[in-house]
Amino acid sequence: MKKSLAGLLGRPWSMLNQWLFATPERSLEQAYDAALAIRSLEERHFGGGKIDYTSPERSERVNAYFKSELQRNLNIVKLRLAEFRTSRSFLSFSDKKLIGVNGATASWQNGVEGFEADEAVSAIVEKLQFIDSVVLKYERPAKSQSLVPVQPASAFDPARNATYSAAGPAYPQELELAESAEAMADKTSFLPRSILGTIDRVRKELDPNAEEQLIRSFRSSKSKTIVSLRFILLIILIPLLTQQVSKKFLVGPIVDHLWRPSEEVFLNVQMEEEALLELQRFEEELRFRSLLTGSQKLTEEEMVPLLKDKAREIEEEYRQRGSNAIKNIFSDLLALIAFTMVLVFSRREVTILKSFMDDIVYGLSDSAKAFIIILFTDIFVGFHSPHGWEVVLASIARHFGLPESRDFIFLFIATFPVILDTVFKYWIFRYLNRVSPSAVATYRNMNE
Repeated sequence: MKKSLAGLLGRPWSMLNQWLFATPERSLEQAYDAALAIRSLEERHFGGGKIDYTSPERSERVNAYFKSELQRNLNIVKLRLAEFRTSRSFLSFSDKKLIGVNGATASWQNGVEGFEADEAVSAIVEKLQFIDSVVLKYERPAKSQSLVPVQPASAFDPARNATYSAAGPAYPQELELAESAEAMADKTSFLPRSILGTIDRVRKELDPNAEEQLIRSFRSSKSKTIVSLRFILLIILIPLLTQQVSKKFLVGPIVDHLWRPSEEVFLNVQMEEEALLELQRFEEELRFRSLLTGSQKLTEEEMVPLLKDKAREIEEEYRQRGSNAIKNIFSDLLALIAFTMVLVFSRREVTILKSFMDDIVYGLSDSAKAFIIILFTDIFVGFHSPHGWEVVLASIARHFGLPESRDFIFLFIATFPVILDTVFKYWIFRYLNRVSPSAVATYRNMNE
């Protein structure tokens, strides 16, 4: 059983390992192809010079096409180079393989077929130099690292109202992040915040540019909300779709092919005990029904065929459960990788989402803050929370085909809610107590 399960787990893992070690080469090739596409546009339509999508000699639609193609390929180069750097820095810790060119990999020690290490490095450097020669001419000069640049143009400029350009969805130029709650918490003042807030509000209302600033603030808040909601949908849908699609079309066929009928049915002893108990209940049910109907008592010869049919049914059910558990392991791993990649390549969206959540949390009333804190603490670290954690851990164990270890569950319940409770209390003491002392007072009164 152990050998068959190890072989089942080893083959997909080997395929995943090969795919992972080919990631730097694949990313660099895609970035190189995008740079070639840009160079092709330059040579065919702009005489080898820089792509100019603002020329009055061309129609607006033609300029929009060149702009969209340029932006699309620049985005591909940026994303793939980031993936190239991240994957190479990760793979350098493995000290196993060096990614070569055109699908070849060179071993550090034994030397397998493919290019030599120095030839691979030379090819990588040549491609990176070519990509730099194409892309650097379109990069803006380095400025202060603000999240989104703000143009000094008028707020009523129609060009700034476009949320979507010809290149696709883009961030508006007027998008500005509000001050983070952590920075607000670190500020101290001699006067209460409510008085300072009132003075600041009156000052802004008397400002002759208050209306323009209000419009800019509204547009910024609207853009931030749209970006945040879109990103929330992405981080939910992408891992979910990755898990479902990979389980059905990638992991599922591989596991079904390797999960031979001759192999053992049960992944662990607990599943075997459950199947045996189910078969015993079926036998007792047959005897009970024969007594209720008043018919002649079933003999052993009559019960054996019925028990065999039920045993085959139970066998098929638990074989399917074991196969499904193996599929869940690999499909969930791919979903986790997809989720991590979304976060790594969407740092700007993560920052905007953090600011959006801070605005929501710290913008609630004191009673609403206290209510949410009490609700979450009672659910996760309250008196009845151990029962919920026990159900969650048992469901996770069944999802991955693992035995339900009561010792592990009790140890987890005895430690993790305590740590979570400490984190809640520290957040209340460190941040909320500075930003909204009245909310903390309301929370204590409601808790008492």
